[in-house]
This record gives sequence, structure tokens and C-alpha cells, in this order.
Amino acid sequence: MLKVHKIRKGFNINLAGKAEKLFGKTNPSEFYAVKPGDFHGLVPKLEVKEGSPVRAGTPLFVDKNNPLIRFTSPVSGEVVSVNRGERRVILEVIVKADGNQESESFLAGDPQAMSREEIINNLMKSGLWPSIRQRPYNIVAAPKDIPKSIFISAFDTAPLAPDYDFLIQGSESDFQVGIDALSKLTSGRVHINVSDEYPASQAFTQARNAQVNYFRGPHPAGNVSVQIQRLDPLNKGEIIWVVTPQDVIVIGRLFTKGVYDASKIIALAGSEVIHPRYYRIIGGASIKSIVDGNIGKSEHRYISGNPLTGAKVGHGGFIGYYDSQVTVLPEGNHFEFLGWALPGFSKFSFSRSFWSWLSPDRGYKMDTNLHGGHRPFVLTGLYEQVFPMDIYPMQLLKAILAEDIDQMERLGIYEVVEEDFALCEFVCPSKTEMQVLIRKGLDLMKQEMS
Repeated sequence: MLKVHKIRKGFNINLAGKAEKLFGKTNPSEFYAVKPGDFHGLVPKLEVKEGSPVRAGTPLFVDKNNPLIRFTSPVSGEVVSVNRGERRVILEVIVKADGNQESESFLAGDPQAMSREEIINNLMKSGLWPSIRQRPYNIVAAPKDIPKSIFISAFDTAPLAPDYDFLIQGSESDFQVGIDALSKLTSGRVHINVSDEYPASQAFTQARNAQVNYFRGPHPAGNVSVQIQRLDPLNKGEIIWVVTPQDVIVIGRLFTKGVYDASKIIALAGSEVIHPRYYRIIGGASIKSIVDGNIGKSEHRYISGNPLTGAKVGHGGFIGYYDSQVTVLPEGNHFEFLGWALPGFSKFSFSRSFWSWLSPDRGYKMDTNLHGGHRPFVLTGLYEQVFPMDIYPMQLLKAILAEDIDQMERLGIYEVVEEDFALCEFVCPSKTEMQVLIRKGLDLMKQEMS
């Protein structure tokens, strides 16, 4: 009998606009971008300038602290812009695709027949090493480290999240090659975690060189941090690596074809999308090519990622490196007169403040309005209702505000990342930006411990 890890605390937010399991037709994007901001702690050093010709796999910039870690172009073409922000911080390097998709050549072959060093060198030269992130800190993994295990969450419980079983269709063999490569990088196991609530793809459940684990429960059951705490808890001084299923596929293609093929499938979802569907794109593409002609007429918020943790991008913005979802929601720049005093049959509420709780299966159309201003950060007991990890969320956040390093360690800062507090942030009556606080705490710990 299979052991199922049951997550009891949490909460599912049922939003309207989930992507149908159909592929939408669109023209390939003309512009692609790689954004240093997608990689926490990165100090980029440019390797190209405007006008430079590139191929798929050509380095655009490197990590100044470790120049062997490259961040490469997903397409062939020409670098048309290096956009900078305050203090000339690099925001994005934009490449105009030429449509030929020429690629640099890299090592191909069976990763099981290669040494660990050969696999790592191939991943770094191709620019695929950043697809591997480490816990703690949620940063790009250090090649010199040997993790005690590697985790792959093969299901997502976030609002409007894509179906990973659908994303992997047609790439099962590449996924297995990617698992073979990752299994050579750890002294422990590669964990593939699937949902027990529906039959998972055989590419996940029958993968070789990996251990399959089953989970059941509401969001955030699909978060890797929750899974790590149940299977292989992270202690001080230990390291675990995390990879997304689509990145495993891209790693597999590298060893199968010897090229950097950043093709992926994303879900376009949200209540403002006329036909929410899946699209085949190349990583880093502009979302303009998939949203034009498919969005309503009101003012919108374009999000790369899910509504809880995604990043705001403009109409011509670019998909984040780790994202498999683009969400379009109504912009919440309006006020409601006596909105709190109305029955609210169509309003979503965690605390059952409105009569809408009588329709739990309804898909809600929600905007980005905060519905109130910032309030004192006080003890409410709400966070513990949606936070399934064995950690005191309120106490940890206050330790971060106080910059109490010892207390942060004792309260489990090494075990969490920003996304783990997204639900707490959603139900927070104080409107506290908890994910920003967690990132501040992780950066402070990294600085103190380095």
C-alpha cells in the first residue's frame, strides 16, 4: 500500500479562468529576454553588448562571483537592448530572434555514462545550471556543493496552476534523461512528488533513478518546502537542490541533442482571458504574442507566474525563467462604497465574511484590490490555519523585522522561501508584504553566514 503524506492545513483559492487542456495558436515571439532579477543574489557581468549576434546557448552575462555560471540566450538573433534600472542595475537583456534558432554545440550522450564533473560542466557551459536552485536561501545552486537530496514537485496547487501531467506529454523520454543526469549530482535520492488525488503521468510515477512520493491536501501541498519538511527535513549546514519538471525536460534535451533547447509549455489563465489555454513557446518570450486578441477590454494586471507569487509584467513583458504560467487579472484600482456592508454573494472571503461561502465550488473573479489599508501587525491566529509547516509564522516574521539572527535560525528560516508565506499574506488582515519580509530575512542570513 502506498504511503500518502496528507497535508491538512492550507487553503485552495478557486479563481475563474483556469486553462483548458488545449493548445492555442500563436505566432512565435519576436523578442526574448533573460532577467537577472529572476536569480536571487546574482551580480551579473555582461558578456555581450547591443548589436552582438548570439545563438541559443551563447552567454549573455555571467555571475560575477562565479564566472563559470553562465546565463545564455534562449534563441539565436541579435542583442537589441540591455535595459537598466536605478544605479545602472541590469534589469533585462533583450534578444531579437532571427527565426533560424541556431544553437551552440554542447556535450551529448548518456549521462549515466558520464562523471559528475562532466555533467556539471555541460550544464554550466550551456547556461542550464541556473535551473537548479538550492535550499536554503532559494538561490542558484553552487556547483561545488553536494546536496543531500534533489526535489522535483510534479504538481502545483497554486491558483490557476498548470497541469504538470499535461505539460510533460510528448517529453517523457527527455524527462527520464534529465532525471538520470540529476541522480549523478546528489549523494542521496532524487524525489519526485506527485498528487494522490488523481492518477499522475507514468513519466513521473515510473521514473527510474528516483523515489516517487505521494501527497494529498490543499495548497500549499505542492510547494517544495512542505514536501522537504515531510520527507527530508533541512537542518543547519545541509543543502537540498530543487528543479522544476520542465527544467528537467530541458536538461534531458541537452544530453539527448547536445543543444540548448529552451522550448516549454505555459498556461495562459485568469478571468480576463477570453480563451485560457496552453501555449508552446521558448523560455523568456514576450507575453505580447499570446495575449494580443485574447484579453477583455478592462484594465488588466499581467503576471508572470501564479496570482499569489508571480511578478507583475507589462503587456510587452517577458515570462520569468522559472515560470510555467501567465495570469491576467482585473486591476484593482477602484473603491467600493460600503462594500463591507453588502451580502457579497460574488465576493470571495477566507473568513466567511460574505454569503459567498455557501458556494464553495464557484470560480471567483478577483482583482488586485487590497480592500483596505495597512494595519498594525498583530496576532490573529489566521496564519496558522493556512501554514502547514512545523514553524511559527508570526514569530519568524517578527524575528526578521528585528533582524534577530539567532531567533531566525531557531524559528526555521532555513526551511522556508517566499512562496511558503503567500497564503499567509493573502489572509493577512494587516496587509503585510510577508514575501518581501521573508526575502529580506533570507538575504540577511546569507550575508551573515557567508
